Amino acid sequence: MKYFLLISGFFLIACNLKPDVQKAPLVVDFSEQDDSTKLHLSNEEWRKILPSDVYHITREKGTERAFTGEYWDFTKNGTYHCYSCDNILFSSKTKYKSGTGWPSFYDVVHSSSIKSLYDSGHGMVRTEVVCRKCDGHLGHVFNDGPKPTGLRYCINSAALIFKSE
Repeated sequence: MKYFLLISGFFLIACNLKPDVQKAPLVVDFSEQDDSTKLHLSNEEWRKILPSDVYHITREKGTERAFTGEYWDFTKNGTYHCYSCDNILFSSKTKYKSGTGWPSFYDVVHSSSIKSLYDSGHGMVRTEVVCRKCDGHLGHVFNDGPKPTGLRYCINSAALIFKSE
């Protein structure tokens, strides 16, 4: 029953999405800032610098349709960074195929890179994952992942930028 509710919730969310938009390169380079530096930009400023699909997901807590994001089936070696601020988040070493249609990871690169927040939206109780540096919505974390952590970070491709090793 729990999985039926989870799948039903994903379906309801996916039905309310905006169409995918091609990712443009990051307009503002925040990579020189220390990871502990908190970014404080208004929604209007974020709207000016982020592509509309990235803005919708990271600032309005949207999600992309399952099996449509750039990285859900991506297998190159490297690291995944926050699209909005370049904060390093995940390694390809912890990425795995969860069958959900979103990029899934069982661990983060640094526990200080993300924040976990209580989320009761869309009729479900979940744990939202946001970038600690810019507060951008990334996705959710669930406790049905593989060993060694047992976690599944289910992340929107549009919230990520991949960098090869």
